Amino acid sequence: MPSQPAAAVIVIPARLSSTRLPRKMLLADTGKTLIEHTWHAARASSRATRVIVATDSTEIAAAVAAFGGEAVMTSESAPSGTARIVEALGTLGNADVIVNVQGDEPEISAAAIDAAIDLLHRCPSAGIATLVTPIRSIDLLDDPSAVKAELTPWREPGTHGSWLPGPESAGAWRAITFSRSRVPAAREWNESLLAATPPLWWQHVGLYAYRRSVLESWDALPESRLAALESLEQLRPLEAGIGIVAGAIDHAAKGIDTPRDYAAFVERCRRR
Repeated sequence: MPSQPAAAVIVIPARLSSTRLPRKMLLADTGKTLIEHTWHAARASSRATRVIVATDSTEIAAAVAAFGGEAVMTSESAPSGTARIVEALGTLGNADVIVNVQGDEPEISAAAIDAAIDLLHRCPSAGIATLVTPIRSIDLLDDPSAVKAELTPWREPGTHGSWLPGPESAGAWRAITFSRSRVPAAREWNESLLAATPPLWWQHVGLYAYRRSVLESWDALPESRLAALESLEQLRPLEAGIGIVAGAIDHAAKGIDTPRDYAAFVERCRRR
């Protein structure tokens, strides 16, 4: 294990087009744009030294500059947030760890970001770190928009033994797969299984910390039929053999996808 944590930067991919909530990055009913809220939330991380917005929009770049942030321009053709970060690698200095924070998560916690960074420090053979939260509801378990992560305890190569970290611990889990379906599937269903400790079902939280070497080889990764089938980008590196370590958090921040989501966020801001 390295004696010192790797240098980390946060990149927030942000595009202007959005089907369900047009121009959402620039919505400013709270007095600040959504991208500014997310930028400030990311800036609270104690483990990252820099926060950069990677965008294909000159309007977003201008808004970021107006509140004192840093933005880099990427192409309009980037198919995903990760692809946008790969385009921006040359502007990220010598950072060993790059964290992908989605631009529509203005309430993401600094502790969650720091936890993902710390996972890569504690698990040297992992290429990517992400987060999960327990699923305790049958409705969530059967909701395809709630991505499920099938996990097993993380073990570094050459280590032996077994341990099962609880959801409140600083344990590390190895991702076996991700799916919109119910995984794992219980042969004999009993609702009491939802109360198991540690949990049997986990919801994936879409925050990633990448080792730089993973992003440098991203474009060379084989295409994944499973990633295309489920529309889950993380299946591509997983299928290519890159270890993904997951850490448990109690709750996931609510992302902003729809007008209703944004209205609720504005109301929460007004109550603070």
